[in-house]
Amino acid sequence: MKLLTHNMLTSHVKGVINGYPLKLIARKVEVKDVQFNSDFISRMLKKVDWPVLKKTADMIGHGQSLPIELPVDFESNEGFLQSAHHALMEVEIIEGDLECPESGRLFPIQDGIPNMLLRKEETAQT
Repeated sequence: MKLLTHNMLTSHVKGVINGYPLKLIARKVEVKDVQFNSDFISRMLKKVDWPVLKKTADMIGHGQSLPIELPVDFESNEGFLQSAHHALMEVEIIEGDLECPESGRLFPIQDGIPNMLLRKEETAQT
Protein backbone atom coordinates (compact mmCIF):
# COMPACT_ATOMS: atom_id res chain seq x y z
CA MET A 1 0.00 0.00 0.00
CA LYS A 2 1.41 3.35 -0.99
CA LEU A 3 1.22 6.36 1.30
CA LEU A 4 -0.96 8.02 -1.33
CA THR A 5 -3.56 5.30 -0.73
CA HIS A 6 -3.22 5.58 3.05
CA ASN A 7 -3.86 9.32 2.83
CA MET A 8 -7.29 8.74 1.31
CA LEU A 9 -8.60 5.78 3.32
CA THR A 10 -11.26 6.19 6.02
CA SER A 11 -12.87 3.79 8.48
CA HIS A 12 -16.58 3.18 7.90
CA VAL A 13 -17.23 1.08 11.01
CA LYS A 14 -20.76 1.59 12.36
CA GLY A 15 -20.83 4.43 14.89
CA VAL A 16 -17.60 6.04 13.70
CA ILE A 17 -18.11 9.75 13.01
CA ASN A 18 -14.87 10.71 11.25
CA GLY A 19 -12.61 7.64 10.97
CA TYR A 20 -9.70 9.63 9.55
CA PRO A 21 -6.77 9.50 9.53
CA LEU A 22 -6.12 5.83 10.05
CA LYS A 23 -3.04 5.17 12.17
CA LEU A 24 -0.47 3.22 10.18
CA ILE A 25 1.28 0.40 12.00
CA ALA A 26 3.95 -0.75 9.55
CA ARG A 27 5.78 -4.03 10.05
CA LYS A 28 7.37 -4.32 6.61
CA VAL A 29 8.18 -1.34 4.39
CA GLU A 30 9.87 -1.42 1.00
CA VAL A 31 11.01 1.30 -1.37
CA LYS A 32 10.28 0.58 -5.02
CA ASP A 33 11.38 2.63 -8.00
CA VAL A 34 8.46 4.35 -9.70
CA GLN A 35 8.93 6.62 -12.70
CA PHE A 36 8.69 10.28 -11.69
CA ASN A 37 5.87 12.30 -13.25
CA SER A 38 5.85 15.88 -11.97
CA ASP A 39 2.41 16.67 -13.47
CA PHE A 40 0.82 13.68 -11.70
CA ILE A 41 2.43 14.53 -8.35
CA SER A 42 1.38 18.20 -8.68
CA ARG A 43 -2.23 17.18 -9.32
CA MET A 44 -2.27 14.65 -6.48
CA LEU A 45 -0.80 17.08 -3.96
CA LYS A 46 -3.94 19.20 -4.34
CA LYS A 47 -5.94 16.23 -2.97
CA VAL A 48 -3.53 15.05 -0.29
CA ASP A 49 -3.92 15.92 3.39
CA TRP A 50 -0.35 17.19 3.76
CA PRO A 51 -0.08 17.15 7.59
CA VAL A 52 -1.28 13.52 7.61
CA LEU A 53 1.21 12.52 4.90
CA LYS A 54 4.09 14.26 6.70
CA LYS A 55 3.24 12.67 10.06
CA THR A 56 2.81 9.20 8.56
CA ALA A 57 6.02 9.41 6.52
CA ASP A 58 7.89 10.55 9.65
CA MET A 59 6.45 7.65 11.68
CA ILE A 60 7.84 5.09 9.25
CA GLY A 61 11.18 6.83 8.73
CA HIS A 62 10.60 8.33 5.27
CA GLY A 63 9.61 11.91 6.04
CA GLN A 64 12.97 13.58 6.68
CA SER A 65 13.07 15.27 3.25
CA LEU A 66 9.49 16.54 3.50
CA PRO A 67 8.78 20.04 4.83
CA ILE A 68 6.29 20.51 7.67
CA GLU A 69 3.99 22.53 5.41
CA LEU A 70 3.19 22.19 1.72
CA PRO A 71 5.28 24.85 -0.08
CA VAL A 72 3.34 27.64 -1.77
CA ASP A 73 5.39 27.10 -4.95
CA PHE A 74 5.11 23.30 -4.88
CA GLU A 75 4.04 23.00 -8.53
CA SER A 76 7.29 24.56 -9.77
CA ASN A 77 9.61 23.22 -7.05
CA GLU A 78 11.25 20.21 -8.72
CA GLY A 79 13.24 19.17 -5.64
CA PHE A 80 10.13 19.19 -3.49
CA LEU A 81 8.13 17.29 -6.12
CA GLN A 82 10.84 14.60 -6.17
CA SER A 83 10.63 14.26 -2.36
CA ALA A 84 6.84 14.14 -2.46
CA HIS A 85 6.98 11.54 -5.24
CA HIS A 86 9.25 9.37 -3.11
CA ALA A 87 6.89 9.51 -0.12
CA LEU A 88 3.66 9.11 -2.09
CA MET A 89 4.68 6.61 -4.76
CA GLU A 90 7.88 4.77 -3.86
CA VAL A 91 7.40 3.97 -0.17
CA GLU A 92 5.21 0.90 0.08
CA ILE A 93 3.76 -0.76 3.17
CA ILE A 94 3.93 -4.51 2.57
CA GLU A 95 2.75 -5.77 5.96
CA GLY A 96 1.04 -3.96 8.82
CA ASP A 97 -2.27 -2.63 10.06
CA LEU A 98 -4.42 0.45 9.75
CA GLU A 99 -6.08 1.45 13.02
CA CYS A 100 -9.37 3.36 13.17
CA PRO A 101 -8.81 6.45 15.35
CA GLU A 102 -12.26 6.15 16.94
CA SER A 103 -13.07 2.45 17.25
CA GLY A 104 -9.55 1.02 17.43
CA ARG A 105 -10.53 -1.51 14.75
CA LEU A 106 -7.49 -2.89 12.96
CA PHE A 107 -7.54 -3.37 9.20
CA PRO A 108 -4.71 -5.68 8.08
CA ILE A 109 -2.29 -4.92 5.26
CA GLN A 110 -0.95 -8.08 3.63
CA ASP A 111 1.21 -8.24 0.51
CA GLY A 112 0.72 -4.48 0.13
CA ILE A 113 -3.09 -4.69 0.07
CA PRO A 114 -5.20 -3.11 2.83
CA ASN A 115 -8.29 -5.15 3.76
CA MET A 116 -10.99 -2.61 4.61
CA LEU A 117 -13.87 -5.10 4.53
CA LEU A 118 -16.22 -4.83 7.47
CA ARG A 119 -17.81 -7.67 9.41
CA LYS A 120 -21.62 -7.78 9.27
CA GLU A 121 -21.98 -6.40 12.81
CA GLU A 122 -19.76 -3.40 11.90
CA THR A 123 -21.97 -2.16 9.07
CA ALA A 124 -24.74 0.39 9.47
CA GLN A 125 -28.27 -0.94 9.31
CA THR A 126 -30.15 0.26 6.23
